[in-house]
Amino acid sequence: MTGYHPPLAGRRSALALGAAALFAAALPWQAAHAQTAAASSPTMPVEALDNALLAAMKAGNGTPFAARYGALAPVIEQVFDLEKVLAGSVGFSWPTLPPAQKASLAAAFRRYTVATYVANFDSYDGQSFEVLPAVRAVGNGELVVQTRLIRRDKAPVALDYVMRRGADGWKVVDVLTDGSISRVAVQRSDFQELLASGGVPALTDGLARKAENLSGGMLG
Repeated sequence: MTGYHPPLAGRRSALALGAAALFAAALPWQAAHAQTAAASSPTMPVEALDNALLAAMKAGNGTPFAARYGALAPVIEQVFDLEKVLAGSVGFSWPTLPPAQKASLAAAFRRYTVATYVANFDSYDGQSFEVLPAVRAVGNGELVVQTRLIRRDKAPVALDYVMRRGADGWKVVDVLTDGSISRVAVQRSDFQELLASGGVPALTDGLARKAENLSGGMLG
């Protein structure tokens, strides 16, 4: 007697749910590891982030966006100093913003940042990450941890992390693509148009819309 074989669509749905469950179960360890690693060395939080991104890539689009978002969010919050990243992206006006506007903008920025990583690291084709052993000092107590995203049959992508040590240990305060393109600088340029046209409310709404677009409306 042969076993029951569910319809193909049902099997795919079951596999997707299984992948989502495995991915969601694995990532809390990464978040806890990132928190512990931050106090140890500037490279260890980056390694924890790389491992989490690799898990998200392997989960891929077969795992719902919301599940990948929920799993990656705590890791990104532990590895990044999102407030300092946002402050640098807003620029000189950040200290003068009303506390309520800061809080709303910070929540939208967190959602947008996590959604960006989920959307950009959504498929696996043999990629791997390499953390280079040399750590470079750049002044003001900041260090740069150099990494490479190794891709099959393609040139590696340099992703360098600017690290700053605070009360909670080492945190990422900027990401340099190709070794020189500052994410904070790019965001500052992008944010200025919205800030000039409608202030903090316009930027907050704009980031919320971008997060929803990145998720295909799955974060509502």
